[in-house]
Amino acid sequence: MTVGDGGLPVVIIGAGLAGLACGLDLAAAGIGVQILEASDAPGGRMRTDEQDGFLFDRGFQVFNTSYPQVKRRLDRHALQLRPFTPGVLLHTAAGRLRFADPTRRPRQAAGMIRGRLAGPADLAALAGLSAADMLLPARMIIRRPERTTQAALTEAGISAELIELLFRPFLAGVFLEDQLQTSGRFFHLVWRSMLRGTLTLPRRGMQAVPGQLAAGLPDGALRLDTPVRHLTADGVALADGTELAARAVVVATGPGEAGRLLPDLETGATRTVTTMYYAAPEPPLREPTLLVDTERRILNTAVLSEVTPGYSASGRALISASALGDAAAEPMMRARLAELYQADTTDWEHLKTYPVRGALPDMTAPHPLSRPCRVGPGRYVCGDHRATGSVQGALASGTRAAREIMRQVS
Repeated sequence: MTVGDGGLPVVIIGAGLAGLACGLDLAAAGIGVQILEASDAPGGRMRTDEQDGFLFDRGFQVFNTSYPQVKRRLDRHALQLRPFTPGVLLHTAAGRLRFADPTRRPRQAAGMIRGRLAGPADLAALAGLSAADMLLPARMIIRRPERTTQAALTEAGISAELIELLFRPFLAGVFLEDQLQTSGRFFHLVWRSMLRGTLTLPRRGMQAVPGQLAAGLPDGALRLDTPVRHLTADGVALADGTELAARAVVVATGPGEAGRLLPDLETGATRTVTTMYYAAPEPPLREPTLLVDTERRILNTAVLSEVTPGYSASGRALISASALGDAAAEPMMRARLAELYQADTTDWEHLKTYPVRGALPDMTAPHPLSRPCRVGPGRYVCGDHRATGSVQGALASGTRAAREIMRQVS
């Protein structure tokens, strides 16, 4: 297939963030698009279910306001974002410790020494690391030599003790791996984004993000409940047996489905996480703060209704808790939450469990931060697995796919 007849649309398979970004850019350039989505709504992994007055994101997620693609594409005010506390609570065997962002909560940050979280040498190293990541241009971070996150932290002068107490358990929830083997360059970019932006939740759940993007598409450009069986020489064959001719085809799915549709495509491993939701009569923590398990028996937990009341219209508190892998047992989760919150959880109602397979691409170092989207004549692929496992990575990959297609058109 070649990018040929201008009367045919570019067919995009998948209405996740990457597919939506690609479709929006092509449509803005005057190129016809058809986005085919197998499910009943856009969003891919960024979906929200509503039940009994609660909102359940399909896996715990946060929305970072500092990503360049977010600033470019989204009306953040319309999302009615509510912030998490700038920092985290760390549950340790000796009690809770608070890590506060020193640029926003200087008084709390000063208490880190008194709270036994870090000594003067670690605070100085942390300040140097954070200042460099926050102030240096992103292109300079991207050009750094590749190493693991563990090596990057050690090189920055962070002690082994602080790595174990703070960075390993906290980043396990970010990277979905607890060995700190993720690309150090990606770590620096993530740390930069957290310092420069705010971690939030939309009032109506994370699906409001792709919903806003989809609303900007031309009428008729998005077709839901339209799974694709396979690619053809001229376009795609749908599951119902019909064929759709295309000017070019973009596979904007997860790596598993992309590998099925493009058998010669090299796809990497992915990370899996399980998120459980509970309702409690009262919030076990009355602040919008992420609580991290330093023993790593689970990843983290938060009272989402303290972040935004929109997640619970029932009058009860909504709590999320996540663990690595897909084999988390509910009794274990409940018991650990009792310890983390120092609360009786026997009357908490277990509402939902979401095993999210392929939640993130494996970004073990060395990891390319961006890959070309064109994989053959008239064939393109995009998604966070072609860039970085983040909202920014997905949107940037879709942007790149559209740009490469437009170069072929012109």
